[in-house]
Amino acid sequence: MNSEFVGIDHVQLAAPKGSEPEARNFYGKVLGLTEIPKPDNLAKRGGVWFELGKQQLHIGIQLDFSPAKKAHPAFEVSNIHTLREKLQKNNVLVIEDEPLEGAKRFYANDPFDNRIEFLERL
Repeated sequence: MNSEFVGIDHVQLAAPKGSEPEARNFYGKVLGLTEIPKPDNLAKRGGVWFELGKQQLHIGIQLDFSPAKKAHPAFEVSNIHTLREKLQKNNVLVIEDEPLEGAKRFYANDPFDNRIEFLERL
């Protein structure tokens, strides 16, 4: 029997050691994602997990951290203009890119300089 892919369970972004408070502020307060507890056996590694829709976003601690400048998750959102305004009010630079047919989109960097795409399908 062949395996079948059914979706993406989670995406992980890296962050520097001790950056959990910044991750909670940006992903939890600014973006409004819900923090979920890490399993006890993984909590000792540090980092923070969030829920968005049926998927999860894991912010993992990386000792030799280097931000993802090109590779990125793309989060599908509704009311993208409201999100853009919220990011700008929180001093997050919104970065425009080439148009994508059938969608409105923009990029931003998290506090660790990881690239993130936000898009709303039309």
